[in-house]
Amino acid sequence: MGHIKEPKGVDFIIKSEPLTDKEQAAISEFIKNYKIKHAKKKGTISRKSTTVITRKKFLA
Repeated sequence: MGHIKEPKGVDFIIKSEPLTDKEQAAISEFIKNYKIKHAKKKGTISRKSTTVITRKKFLA
């Protein structure tokens, strides 16, 4: 996300309305499901990629 520089003499005031309990619960549920879904992919290395790395070490 970029930074917006304020022109001289102009102030940007941003005020958002607070979230409802229903919105907060929906966002929390989405984040929880996202973390569960994407945590499985973390830390898995395919056998093919490790073979390439090993071969490079022996050739060096």
